[in-house]
Amino acid sequence: MSSMADPNLLVGASTSDDAAVYRLNDQIAIVQTVDYFTPVVDDPYTFGQITAANALSDIYAMGARPLLALNIIGFPVKLLSLDVLAEILKGGADKVKEAGAIVAGGHSIEDQEPKYGLAVTGVVHPDRVITNAGARPGDALILTKPLGTGIINTAVKGKLADGAACRAAINVMTALNDRAARVMSGLGAGACTDITGFGLLGHLYETLAASGVGGRVFLKEVPVLDQVRPLASMGIVPGGAYRNLEYLKEWLRWDKGIDDVDRLILADPQTSGGLLIAVSGGKADETVRALREEGVAGARIGEIIESDLPLIHVEE
Repeated sequence: MSSMADPNLLVGASTSDDAAVYRLNDQIAIVQTVDYFTPVVDDPYTFGQITAANALSDIYAMGARPLLALNIIGFPVKLLSLDVLAEILKGGADKVKEAGAIVAGGHSIEDQEPKYGLAVTGVVHPDRVITNAGARPGDALILTKPLGTGIINTAVKGKLADGAACRAAINVMTALNDRAARVMSGLGAGACTDITGFGLLGHLYETLAASGVGGRVFLKEVPVLDQVRPLASMGIVPGGAYRNLEYLKEWLRWDKGIDDVDRLILADPQTSGGLLIAVSGGKADETVRALREEGVAGARIGEIIESDLPLIHVEE
């Protein structure tokens, strides 16, 4: 039987969602995801934390609870000490433990550069799955973490970011999206995705395309980390931001006053970014308030509109 013909596959690859969801019975569906990448920071323990938080985020974006994780490791054993690997794995394990899940094993290979990630399994009630395909006209768009980690990480590599900028980015990247997920599930969010490599605009586009709607983004309401705009104005922007804009150009509609710097920030590829939540417009203020009470930097950054095409209108 093909996956497309299996009625228990509730979420597959067709909508570019964050994880796959398979119904086991009327009460339980499993949620599975996998993610890995090369180091984005120098400290191996912090790299492990960031990678784990990033992988767990896909589970939270579906409204699910993580249960267990498997490590995926590529490591240059002839070039780096195994102490480095141990610290990476410790960082990952500690973050998974923080999420209330466990690391149950994994697989490693020898590689020319370090790579680390996790395959994560979670559970959710089949009727409570939150996908990226449930956004409806009139919904408000809520973002739960500020943008700019890609730009700051690029500046760090070039030794152009100070300690404050580096610490701010690490705090964002290591923060779990668990509290944001609990809030959105409790308030009945219609759709959700997490913001990672395709940037805010790329992941919003996927949600709009999956839902059959359009969207507006209010530029002035989008939270951005300190120092990101000055760094981007200096040309310190990862190549992925340019590729994201190029890929999306036919779907973007910009107000005339929006400059290239702000366009690149909205397309900045994030590592372990926040959740982008679509919630009924009448619940927007309540959602932002509940997020902030949980210590999450929730901000209403836009809205869902009727559209035959997944167009994104960015307004000043």
